[in-house]
Amino acid sequence: MAEHPFKKVVIVGAGPSGLLLALLLGQHGIPCTILEGSDKLDEQPRAAYYGPAAMPDLHRAGILDEVRRRGITPTKMGWRRPEDHSVITLMDTNCLDNVDGVDCRTACLVLNDLDQLMLERFLEQGGDIKWQHKVVAIGQDEIKAWVDAETPNGTVRVEADYIVGCDGANSMIRRGLFGDEYPGFTWDKQIVATNVYYDFDKYGFSDSNFIIHPEHFFMAARMTEDNLYRVTYGEAGGLTRAELEARQPMKYELMLPGHPKPGQYKLVNFAPYRMHQRCAPSFRVGRFLLAADAAHLCNPWGGLGITGGFVDVGGLFDCLAGIYDGKADESILDLYSKIRIEKWKTIIDPVSQENFRRVHDSDPATRLERDPFMQECVKAEKDKEYARQLFMGTFDVRYDFTQHYKPDSTAAAAPASVGV
Repeated sequence: MAEHPFKKVVIVGAGPSGLLLALLLGQHGIPCTILEGSDKLDEQPRAAYYGPAAMPDLHRAGILDEVRRRGITPTKMGWRRPEDHSVITLMDTNCLDNVDGVDCRTACLVLNDLDQLMLERFLEQGGDIKWQHKVVAIGQDEIKAWVDAETPNGTVRVEADYIVGCDGANSMIRRGLFGDEYPGFTWDKQIVATNVYYDFDKYGFSDSNFIIHPEHFFMAARMTEDNLYRVTYGEAGGLTRAELEARQPMKYELMLPGHPKPGQYKLVNFAPYRMHQRCAPSFRVGRFLLAADAAHLCNPWGGLGITGGFVDVGGLFDCLAGIYDGKADESILDLYSKIRIEKWKTIIDPVSQENFRRVHDSDPATRLERDPFMQECVKAEKDKEYARQLFMGTFDVRYDFTQHYKPDSTAAAAPASVGV
């Protein structure tokens, strides 16, 4: 058997991007180990909706059908007026039910449940994860990279041919490479993500709803069939967690349909977040690589953060698999960095910024007449084929790195080409 050009990949971070990359690598026979600083998966309320552009990578990881079985397939998304929650325009992604043989409709599964599913599959295929391994230092030379990790039994050194930072916005891998340099900005507004049981169906809400208001904007997105919703709303910057918690009942009563008071809903989770638009200077430094939030950040309106992270991982897998199989050389990793940064700058950053500006627009009553994209959505409501063309534009965030394999090589893992 021919010897492979490298033997092992270490992934730092057992979040969604790290788990998906580990699952893809493991299925391809590439040895990998996950290092996670905590002793368990993160249980905070985070993303739950995964956009069409991420579906090809969930599909080839072999988990898409199970994601839909355990979760839901929400297809209707609309923008609404603040005073009566009436619809401005409503999008329906059912037209993406077959894209090159893959159901690319949006999928929804609470992120900690998705993480658990991916962890289960990774362990079933013999995957290796080391809990309570908090990375505190990194290093590399011409033949290997390493991290030093604090564990309950002292500091240990873990070596690999490549080390991938999938360790989130506060990535120790990125900090080890670039220090505090993470170019971009932080929004002056902050958001609060809550999970709540409330009967939005009673008020005619769709699967995902964006209510436009300069101050009291919010999103309400169905997460389960039994009326568990993610409600994410805006708040002024500078408030403490205690102040935000004290304001939550007032915000709900003011914003939500039916103006509910405490006792008329069941609040399950409450988590404040700052929003950022940032991108690392490079996603590759020698044998270290970055993906997802460790590499770039954007505000959550429109789901481009988690979707873009999964697309990063799919592309990085193709690059590593190409090297491992002798179908590409290491220069493809420089291309990964270049292309993924370009996708952030030209799609993820500007589109997510516009999504957020749209939802907290100063004049909701005239937003439609000033917003070409919303006008396109209105047109798509009446024309299914036009809707499909419009929604297929979301796949522009993808890129097929297998096209850069050596001319006599074939792609390592179908269907990498879906939607690219």
